[in-house]
Amino acid sequence: MYTPNKTRYEKMLYRRCGQSGLMLPAISLGLWHNFGAGDNYDNMSDMITTAFDLGITHFDLANNYGYPHTGSAEENFGNILKSELEKYRDEILISTKAGFAMWPGPYGDWGSRKYLLSSLDASLKRLRVDYVDIFYSHRPDPETPMEETMGALASAVHQGKALYVGISNYDEESTEKAAKILRQLGVPLLIHQPKYSMFSRRPEEEGLFSILEKEGAGAIVYSPLAQGILAGRYIDGIPDDSRVHTSGVFLKEEDLTEERRAKAKKLKEIAEARGQDLAQMALAWVLRRGEVTSALIGASHPEQIIDDVKALSNLDFTDDELQKIQKILEEDQLPKKAKK
Repeated sequence: MYTPNKTRYEKMLYRRCGQSGLMLPAISLGLWHNFGAGDNYDNMSDMITTAFDLGITHFDLANNYGYPHTGSAEENFGNILKSELEKYRDEILISTKAGFAMWPGPYGDWGSRKYLLSSLDASLKRLRVDYVDIFYSHRPDPETPMEETMGALASAVHQGKALYVGISNYDEESTEKAAKILRQLGVPLLIHQPKYSMFSRRPEEEGLFSILEKEGAGAIVYSPLAQGILAGRYIDGIPDDSRVHTSGVFLKEEDLTEERRAKAKKLKEIAEARGQDLAQMALAWVLRRGEVTSALIGASHPEQIIDDVKALSNLDFTDDELQKIQKILEEDQLPKKAKK
């Protein structure tokens, strides 16, 4: 029977989520990859318990996570929670989402009240819990009125099936509208989950972070390592076991350009001078912003989680380091004709 590390809360950094009373670990574990029906169950369990031993209290899921069978990540996490962590449920934050295709027919996708609340009920069964801590609208629905989608999220809270609600992949305008509607319904927007990394900077460049700060909402950023590019894994090419070749549908070979690999190599040199590996520096870089409550990592083995958490030992950057990083990142934005 699993017994957690007694010192698990001593080194983890916890940050207040917006203007709420909820604290999130600076690093959270996402179950997007490597927790599906085709993955090794013992390895999944080891990753979950290793994360908890390190003070990672937040586990992020969605209804469609799990390769090759949607929902299998929730099922596996639910089984691990039941067998290893059930007595620690009050120390754990579980989030799930709905918004992408889940089952056939007109009621298994997007943002209708019918889909969101049916999906949440199914997620609770797979997770083997009575409630989730955070329930997200996974993406905005251009056809369904925002009032209906946000009303469904509010209902989840009123029904006791979620403690808080969030949104993911919403742009700046839709975020403001969602926050306003939720506020009117008496269920404030807790958190937004946008994509953000050195290679994907829209939240800072287009004003999303400023909007979240104004609305009193937190941000948990996904793909802070640009799906492995900023982990240094692809600097010398694409490994045979990479998810580019296997289950990955979002990381494509054409994203791994020579230019990006060259930039990652230069960034790695800065990281090494800081006493970090590239992944640790990339995590520190996103966490340097006060608007970012937590960085959401993925993992394929426990050692990877242990290494990533070490990023928290050095979150400060000198002005010189930031200038060097910025110069490298801007190289990707130069017009082709201006490059030598």
